[in-house]
Amino acid sequence: METYDQAYLDILREELMPAMGCTEPIALAYAAAKMREVLGKIPDRVEVAVSGNILKNVKSVVVPHTGGLRGIAAAVSAGILVGDASRELEVLAEVTPEGIREILPYMEQATIEVTCLDTDEIFDIRVTGHAGTDEAHVRIAGHHTNIVSVTHNGETLLDLPYVSGDANMTDRSCLTVERIVDFAERVDPEALRPILAPQIECNMAICEEGLRHSYGANIGKTLLAHDPGWTTRLRAWAAAGSDARMNGCEMPVVINSGSGNQGITASVPVIVWAKENNVPEDELFRGLCVSNLVTIHLKTGVGRLSAYCGAVSAGVGAAAGIAYLMGGRFKMIAHTVVNGLAVNSGIVCDGAKASCAAKVSSAVDAGLLGLMMYKNGGNQFYGGDGLVKKGVENTIRTIGCLARDGMAETDKEILRLMMEPSTQELS
Repeated sequence: METYDQAYLDILREELMPAMGCTEPIALAYAAAKMREVLGKIPDRVEVAVSGNILKNVKSVVVPHTGGLRGIAAAVSAGILVGDASRELEVLAEVTPEGIREILPYMEQATIEVTCLDTDEIFDIRVTGHAGTDEAHVRIAGHHTNIVSVTHNGETLLDLPYVSGDANMTDRSCLTVERIVDFAERVDPEALRPILAPQIECNMAICEEGLRHSYGANIGKTLLAHDPGWTTRLRAWAAAGSDARMNGCEMPVVINSGSGNQGITASVPVIVWAKENNVPEDELFRGLCVSNLVTIHLKTGVGRLSAYCGAVSAGVGAAAGIAYLMGGRFKMIAHTVVNGLAVNSGIVCDGAKASCAAKVSSAVDAGLLGLMMYKNGGNQFYGGDGLVKKGVENTIRTIGCLARDGMAETDKEILRLMMEPSTQELS
């Protein structure tokens, strides 16, 4: 076995985990549930301090199992009242109707203070609960389940050395497009089954739900109503999953790089294409291996949260996986990645909400265009065309710099604009 094979399996296990609801509010609910567990009682006052990207991604999204409530106070209240911290990103998976009815009254009675941290840390959640003279504090930082600090009445129960980003996870520097393709060809599909079978089951189920019922702006259903073509079907299925997930659907999703939308986008177009073309299950696992790892590779340079929409990386990843199932190998996949990134590297992330489904559709479309360009006579963008560099890894590195460094100020401006009061509604 090559030296990076075990690392690739470990990376897939770390990144492809189940989550119910948008992962940022769910991470908040997880922190709040853990705080309540440590406190040992329901707090009457809660202080919540979060980094700007957390505020941005929680502001407008529906929190599952809350009766349609949105925002930070709803996520924290749900975690405190009905959350099970042992379930991590499925913290709200098992909630009774009686529990749901308790959340809004608690939000109205308790004091929940929310502040935005003045920090360069992209992912930072700090929840402190007070009940009389008792106090408990929990901090999650770096990624969604990474609890780094727990205190109770001034006693430190957990204080982990914290390094910004994903330093406490498997080293991602071993990822390259060429190695990913090589790994997908050689890996035993049975080693992938326990990782990828849940992704197929969960992500297809929520997409079916999104097409069957009305959620948000119904992007998936709208696409299918106007264009029956195969590329539209792939876009529509993925968008429908986001429709449901962003608008309170209480079904789990297997995420990718901390995001359910990215998990759906990276996987569902590949699964739908495979089903329509009678691809054997073992080959589907290999195609999903490519799509997920390419997405993770692209997101490593971008960062967990950014002003750069993560669906772009996942849409390109999905196209890479489909290219693999079409018989393409490194050359075709590398050109698909470069072409797709050249088309859509400019979509901004303005938080989690209904319009994410439309961005998912656009991201898949860009990835598929990049693939079709190369299949149709080897058409490609060349080094020097805007941000495109010679070589797929150089292009990936450049896009990562754009998203992580170049768009840092854009991220702050997006947050400022989002926090402005709305002064006019469309009639």
